[in-house]
Amino acid sequence: MTMTPTKILGTFFLLLFAMLVTASAEESPEMEVDTLPGSYLGDRTELNDLKSFLILAADNNNELRAAFQKWQAAIKKAVQADTLPDPKFSFGYYTTPLETRGGPARYKYGLSQTLPFFGKLDYKEQMALREADGFKAKFDSLKLDTYYEVKKIYYEYAYLARAIDITRENIELMKYLEKIATARYTTGSAKHSDIIRPQVELGKLEDRLNSLNDLKFPLAARLNALLDRPAETEIALPAAIPVMTIVDPKENLSGMIQENNPKLAYWDTVTAKEEAGKGLAERNYYPDFTFGVDVTEVDKARNSGVMGDGQNPVMTSMSFNIPIWLNARDAAVEESNAKIIAAKRSRIGLERKLKADLELALYKYRDAGRKINLYKDTLVPKAEQALGVTMEAFMTGRGTSLDLIDAEKTLLELQLAYYRALTDQAQRLAEIETLVGQELACEFHGSLLKDNK
Repeated sequence: MTMTPTKILGTFFLLLFAMLVTASAEESPEMEVDTLPGSYLGDRTELNDLKSFLILAADNNNELRAAFQKWQAAIKKAVQADTLPDPKFSFGYYTTPLETRGGPARYKYGLSQTLPFFGKLDYKEQMALREADGFKAKFDSLKLDTYYEVKKIYYEYAYLARAIDITRENIELMKYLEKIATARYTTGSAKHSDIIRPQVELGKLEDRLNSLNDLKFPLAARLNALLDRPAETEIALPAAIPVMTIVDPKENLSGMIQENNPKLAYWDTVTAKEEAGKGLAERNYYPDFTFGVDVTEVDKARNSGVMGDGQNPVMTSMSFNIPIWLNARDAAVEESNAKIIAAKRSRIGLERKLKADLELALYKYRDAGRKINLYKDTLVPKAEQALGVTMEAFMTGRGTSLDLIDAEKTLLELQLAYYRALTDQAQRLAEIETLVGQELACEFHGSLLKDNK
């Protein structure tokens, strides 16, 4: 049988394509990560760079450091709350000496100390301590939010790395298809449009690649801002994100919100503070007492032999305020009651919102997991097969470049959709951990697709 130049060229390229696919499958197997039930992010060597970013954020993030200092300031404020008022020293001078039997009085001085009614200082201390606990809860909440932002940007950065790699691979594939179309055109077995179409698609891919490369700096700058580093500090593109499957059942997660979420803990501290404030308001129905001692300085008597000549009289005193404005004190108690009810209602509303947010995050997490399995096990392999069949048909003259480009675009979009789903799952896991207030144990699995170039 006589082989035409077109058939010889087509057969050559078909064999070459098959060799490339086989070699790629052998040399670039899917990344294997041991499945270890119940392990944590910090235990995984493939996420060491993310772990280091979280440590840097905890140590250097400016908002976190400011929140920590506010907490420390509130603790120092609590130390001041149970301290007695400063004693008062008084001094008086008689511009005209006060004549007494013992002699003329020139001046007097005294010392007094106010003692709040029993329990008032304790309630003030409790209010200050609960306020400090509130700042601690805000600090913990901000730390979780900061960790979430670091993880979210890191996972987005990892997706960007895979998107750049896949786009580059498809550019190489499109250049390869353009060469095939050009070779077929020179032999007269293809139309000029078969060359133009790959060139147009190649331009689109190169534009996408430029956009992806341009996105690297903004993402890196945002991550560096969280770490308190200069925006231009270089951050290496992550290799991959493992598939992370939550071990804890849904029921446990809902309970973790009530136990661990610092935003709920904040409203608990507000409630406790207002209850202490109510106790203080009730104590204000009782008076505060002031005890003092005064000494009057007396000169020698003008006449000798006078009893008490030149002796300084000493006077002790006790005074207290009279809490007669009961309307004001009643209003203070009612104010505290209203604040207690408001804090409790705020906590209930927030708890329900957080649980609703958890349900939505779990749905998105499960949905991303379904897509991961669908793309990885079904759609991407079938798209790769479809591309191979279409390329074979194109090389033998039974297909067009348009069919080949459609198959290539389908594979590209499915590959990107797979890594998008992988990123979404990781980000939703980070969101769930923020809601439940702690890191969750997960099973880790490999995530990289087979690299069929």
